[in-house]
Amino acid sequence: MRDPGGGLGHLGPGGEWQRAGPRRGTATTSSLRPLLLALALALAAVPCAQGACPASADLKHSDGTRTCAKLYDKSDPYYENCCRGAELSLEPGADLPYLPSNWANTASSLVVAPRCELIVWSRQGKAGKTHKFSAGTYPRLEEYRRGILGNWSNAISALYCRCS
Repeated sequence: MRDPGGGLGHLGPGGEWQRAGPRRGTATTSSLRPLLLALALALAAVPCAQGACPASADLKHSDGTRTCAKLYDKSDPYYENCCRGAELSLEPGADLPYLPSNWANTASSLVVAPRCELIVWSRQGKAGKTHKFSAGTYPRLEEYRRGILGNWSNAISALYCRCS
C-alpha cells in the first residue's frame, strides 16, 4: 500500500501509517553490493579463463618450429573441458579448400598463434560464409556468429592459415 507521500507501508494497529522497511533476516541491495563486488573480482582473477586450451604463444612443435593454429573437435559449456579430443595442427601457409573428411564440419575449439591469422569458410572450396580468427584462444566456437542464426562450431569446411 502507498502512503500519500508515495512511500510503501501499511496501516498499523492504531490506524497510523507505518513505513515499510527491510524485513528482519533479509539483506538489502546495499548490503549485498560488497559481496557481489568481491565475487565478481574473484571470478575475474581466475587464471583458467581459457580452460584447457593452450596459450596462443605456446603453439610450437617440440623442435621449436612454429605452428600457425590448432583445431580441436571437443568443446563444452565448461571452459575447462574445451580444446579436448582430436586435434589438427596447421603449419604457416596451410591452405585447405577441402578439409580431410574426418575434419569437415568438426572443429569446435581453436587456438591461433601470435602474428598469425586463420581464415575459415563454411563450405568446401572456400565458399559460403567466411570469418577471420586473429591470434588468440577460442574455446567455444558456439560463441562466434555465422550469419543470423548460425555459429562456427562444427561449421568449418575450408581454411587458410597465414603468419607474418
